[in-house]
Amino acid sequence: MPLPTTATEEAGYTVRTAAERLGIPTATLRSWNQRYGIGPRQDRPGRHRLYTEADLTQLTRMVELIRGGATPAAAAAATRGPALTLGDTGALLAAAFALDGRTVQALLETHFRDHGVATTWDRLCRPAFADIVARQLDGQGCVDVEHLLSWCIVSALHRGAPLPFEREPAPLVLACTSGEAHSLPLEVLRAALAERGVNPRMLGADVPTAALRDTLGRIAAPARIVLWSQHQSTARTESVRAGLEAGARVFVGGPGWDEQALPDTVGRLASLDDALEQLTAP
Repeated sequence: MPLPTTATEEAGYTVRTAAERLGIPTATLRSWNQRYGIGPRQDRPGRHRLYTEADLTQLTRMVELIRGGATPAAAAAATRGPALTLGDTGALLAAAFALDGRTVQALLETHFRDHGVATTWDRLCRPAFADIVARQLDGQGCVDVEHLLSWCIVSALHRGAPLPFEREPAPLVLACTSGEAHSLPLEVLRAALAERGVNPRMLGADVPTAALRDTLGRIAAPARIVLWSQHQSTARTESVRAGLEAGARVFVGGPGWDEQALPDTVGRLASLDDALEQLTAP
């Protein structure tokens, strides 16, 4: 039932707005969230729990099942879809090699919801990619599987980690350097930051240095910028200089920077956990 909303779809919906859209009491919605884990995650104290479109899709199905005679517990179990234990790459890889994108995305969304972005990336996604790469080195032609898994991860992240309302006192920009197409790590970082209430400006893959200068000219100083480079050939020091010249705090991430000599003022992000610690520090 279409009703006016009080929040943008990008940011999410309050419990009251979600309840109005579903036609159920807010107390029922809160109870389902606490008992069955349907809706916003429970581990963000001090932050409003905002319902995403993915949450509302699940809850709509749950309401339909209950009205059809199912108990709330049974409806919740059916609604949550396929589940993975922590780090269970077997089921994920089986679906990926079958090119079953629907199942891959459902498994990822459940794991992201249950375990969070950073844990899912480190314990599920990275080992899955490592397995695929090992098979490629053995001569198996599975580049298509790698691409499908990457796309499903990005899609699951976009559905499950909406941008928060908060604006950071020091705006944060995420960008791949010019020529760098490998943007998945930045997508993961964006979603993990969103879980912590940080709203970065995502520029994505292959950002020319001139475009980076334009961006830094559009936002208030002091700004922060993360430059991702997967390969040494794309570790563009001119992008670093552009950030420093604009007065931004520059961070670099990715193996492309490993052999680059950079100014001491440039922060190096060694891992996802390290990036989250540095970028969310007061």
